[in-house]
Amino acid sequence: MNCEEYRESIAADPSFDGGAGHLTGCAECQAYRSEMQALDEQIKRALVLEVPDLVVPELPEIVTAKSDNVVALRRRQVAPRVWFAMAATIVVAALIGIRIVGTDLQYDSLGEEILAHLDHEPFSLRVTDIAVTDAQLNAVVPRDVARLDHSAGLITYAQSCPIRGHDVPHLVIQGEYGPITILLMPEEAVSGPETIHGENINGVILPVGNGSIAIIGESEERLDRIQERVLESVTWST
Repeated sequence: MNCEEYRESIAADPSFDGGAGHLTGCAECQAYRSEMQALDEQIKRALVLEVPDLVVPELPEIVTAKSDNVVALRRRQVAPRVWFAMAATIVVAALIGIRIVGTDLQYDSLGEEILAHLDHEPFSLRVTDIAVTDAQLNAVVPRDVARLDHSAGLITYAQSCPIRGHDVPHLVIQGEYGPITILLMPEEAVSGPETIHGENINGVILPVGNGSIAIIGESEERLDRIQERVLESVTWST
């Protein structure tokens, strides 16, 4: 079982206990599993609501009008219990909706979507000297997308992630001040370099051929030193 298969299984069912062998050697999936189980606990707590016992409403009173041929029904207000149960249902639906469609949010710019994606995968930013395997790197960056050599730096994270409706290679290398994120986006063209600013981080989106590459690191990181290495190490296949 690879990372993508395991994450699909745990996202569909946070209680999934398969893939134990994969978890043993994959810290990223361990962190992802913890995140999904924490979200599942939030939903369970939301379901535990103290709803009063359901009381079957009485039938409406039938009032005979002045005319013997006309029958009027007296209106009754909806019981507070009904409104409370409806509100609980809305809360649960909202939480489930966050899990199902949370990744379909619309963003005003490519930079905003990239920052949101980084917030969603904090476990990718590990300080480590363990590189991903060649097999995993080749699976994330197939030859029909780009050719990538190791001159960019020590690659410690590699996953396919959705950006603007496309699965793009999400890589992490180790920089001077911490992990540096690299997103290869061959189908996302930009007219010129665009800066990205977030809390304690800075980045840039660079036009490369018909696509672009995003590089994001710590505020102190000299990204200009990284840019040249990254651009030299990546060649689009199309």
